[in-house]
Amino acid sequence: MTSLAVRRVAGWHRPLVAFTALMAVAAVVALIGIVADPRVLTGVPIWLKPFKFAVSLGVYTLTLAWMLSLLPRRSRLAERAATVVAAMSVIEIAVIITQVVRGQTSHYNETTPLNAALWQAMGTSIMVLFAAQFVITVVLLRQPQADRVAGYGIRLGLGLSLLGMAAAVPMVLPTAAPGTPGISGAHSVGVPDGGPGLPLVGWSTVGGDLRIGHFVGLHALQAMPLLALLLSRFAGRLDEAVRARLMLVAGAAYGGLTVLLTWQALRGQPLLRPDALTLAAIGALAASTVGAMVAVLRRNRTTVGATERSEGRQGMATMAKGTLR
Repeated sequence: MTSLAVRRVAGWHRPLVAFTALMAVAAVVALIGIVADPRVLTGVPIWLKPFKFAVSLGVYTLTLAWMLSLLPRRSRLAERAATVVAAMSVIEIAVIITQVVRGQTSHYNETTPLNAALWQAMGTSIMVLFAAQFVITVVLLRQPQADRVAGYGIRLGLGLSLLGMAAAVPMVLPTAAPGTPGISGAHSVGVPDGGPGLPLVGWSTVGGDLRIGHFVGLHALQAMPLLALLLSRFAGRLDEAVRARLMLVAGAAYGGLTVLLTWQALRGQPLLRPDALTLAAIGALAASTVGAMVAVLRRNRTTVGATERSEGRQGMATMAKGTLR
């Protein structure tokens, strides 16, 4: 069964699958580096960033390859765009690993001409990757899916992950520069990068952190299709149209959460220390989401009830005609 699954995955978009395999190797190498290399950069083991990016990029490209395999009709445009995604991802991870080997930060680092060139190459690759995923998103929006709910999951995942990429833009705006010579951006707001942070992810616990909204938005690519699968598996008794509407509600809530987390970070506020305004926004988002879900389910019950009453009346009319005869 496992070999069959491997052969099936190998038949997906080859550049994306090859890059995913490369990231699996890179993640193992980075793990070894975390254990064997005592160097620390920005307050964390120097090989932690390559490890996190290898895992994240590997999951990202594998998910894209899976999505392309679901297209009812082959799209050369989408496949070429996916090849561009793989190529740009190679540049990004190559810069990160090169800078780790050199003992330098990869992001926002313009302290020397070489560091600046590497950072600019990474920034350009990210912009090109964004454009390539946008093309893939448009292609999938135009092609019908056999399963309406799964189709919504894929399209929402792609669209919301683009929103997650856009959430990183404030990191490189002039206002994000920390005032350190040669540093052209930052992911923390109100505090220097590299301060106290949450375990593993490193999100700041003393200031705002733009990586949070970026992370949540990016992983809509996996979260939305997973939600569609769960709805089909555990809410299969609901009409397909109802499940599709629930997906739209979930997508709106997910996008709202991504924006809210980015807004919280821009205000210099740690994730786990929200103020009254942030809590009010979270409550409003939760209440509107629950209200929309209840409205969808109530409409479904009303529609089902009306259908059953109509069918009952038709059945009684048929019986009456039979009796008269």
